[in-house]
Amino acid sequence: MDDHTRAAGRVLYLVVCAAPPARSIGELIILAQQGGWTVCVIATPRAASWIDTPDLIERTGYPVRSDYKHPDDPDVLPRADAVAVVPATFNTINKWAAGISDTFALGVLNEALGLGLPIVVAPYVKAALAAHPAFARSLGLLRDCGAIVTPTEAIRPAKEGEPFLWSAVVDVFSSK
Repeated sequence: MDDHTRAAGRVLYLVVCAAPPARSIGELIILAQQGGWTVCVIATPRAASWIDTPDLIERTGYPVRSDYKHPDDPDVLPRADAVAVVPATFNTINKWAAGISDTFALGVLNEALGLGLPIVVAPYVKAALAAHPAFARSLGLLRDCGAIVTPTEAIRPAKEGEPFLWSAVVDVFSSK
């Protein structure tokens, strides 16, 4: 992340994992942009197949990254000022807390922790997975490292078919 270009204003890396809110992540991008953020989307490999990449490229003006670049290729994203992981899945949270960088998204998250960037994590997991002891340990470790973790249910709609509650995330990173 150190070699990236600078963009005007604040840059938010939005790491998107494969969970139902990923399909409407454009709504969160609009809210972040209204708050003055330049948004760059980084998707996990599975999430990349769930999202509307052309739409997100048009909304952000940047490519959606889901894989490492070749060493000779230039960095195409500006340097991040903050990171939001939305929706953050059980798998990503546990791998990230363990320091695993087997995807570009995890590599970005591990670097962000190392750089001390502000990070907001919005977990979106099934109740059975949230009850797994590794999940609580991983969230605790990420909090201890400075990440701000929203409650697991924070972005879930009150009823089926209602919109996701993006304000639970936007309110946190907008204050950064």
